Amino acid sequence: MLIKWPGKQNAADAVSAITELRQALEQAEAVIIGAGAGLSTAAGFVYNGERFHTYFSDFSDKYHFKNMYAGGFYPYDTLNEHWAYWSRYIYINRYMDTPTPLYQTLYKLVMDKDYFVLTTNVDHCFQKAGFDKKRLYYTQGDYGLFQCSEPCHEKTYDNAETIRKMVTAQGYQIGADNQLCLPAGVAAKISVPDKLIPRCPECGKPMSMNLRADDTFVQDEGWYQAAERYRLFLQRHEDTKVLFLELGVGYNTPGIIKYPFWQMTAENQKAVYACINYGEAACPPEISRQSICINGDIGEVFRLLTLSNI
Repeated sequence: MLIKWPGKQNAADAVSAITELRQALEQAEAVIIGAGAGLSTAAGFVYNGERFHTYFSDFSDKYHFKNMYAGGFYPYDTLNEHWAYWSRYIYINRYMDTPTPLYQTLYKLVMDKDYFVLTTNVDHCFQKAGFDKKRLYYTQGDYGLFQCSEPCHEKTYDNAETIRKMVTAQGYQIGADNQLCLPAGVAAKISVPDKLIPRCPECGKPMSMNLRADDTFVQDEGWYQAAERYRLFLQRHEDTKVLFLELGVGYNTPGIIKYPFWQMTAENQKAVYACINYGEAACPPEISRQSICINGDIGEVFRLLTLSNI
């Protein structure tokens, strides 16, 4: 049954959608979560507005970009400025918690199920919320990893210690709750010392982020192990009651999550495809009878799912 819920405008559709989705969760033998950027956005990881100005107003004043994405692509004159920007960017989007407990709520909904997570997100929110690392496949990389920019070898490196040193070198303090703050009266530096610029231990060239931006992306041993675990999970459940739960996935890279979910649903008459996406919830007519499409806020949907009287 195809259910569309346009925000909060239709209470009857909302209740019907939540009931259908709850039943699908309860009856599923396996849940495969496909998560896109919209899930982290719903959890509060927004890249513009107040959050951007809190941490990047100095960069914005100097270079006039208006959001974190634009700052990430800016051609800084020096690696010192490049890593000043990126260290703040990585810290707040990888090592700080999301403003809302949306990922924790999702974990509670699936923790007793045989689940697996396929995600294009690189912010590590699933593992921080309690999801089993061996049930996660981060296809596009991880803000928490460096790689050689060349790359001269297929290996990645944890960057937590280096990132913390970079942000504190700019004048920031890290609180007990991992929040980043500037002491009163302190203006942040928009540069890091030469000694903190990460360089490849093999060839000496500058390191880069382990993010799939071009053909230099390193798929390390952990990436291949996760891909194989996902393949085996799909194989084990190819003819069972599977819930393909797609959350906040747009059309930038539909070939990773959206299209495969549609195809696998079509091939398995026991499967259910559920899509929650504010303004972009849809499915092909061929699988509409197996689908639950909710055009609404993910956080609100999760909240309603946890209520016993709906």
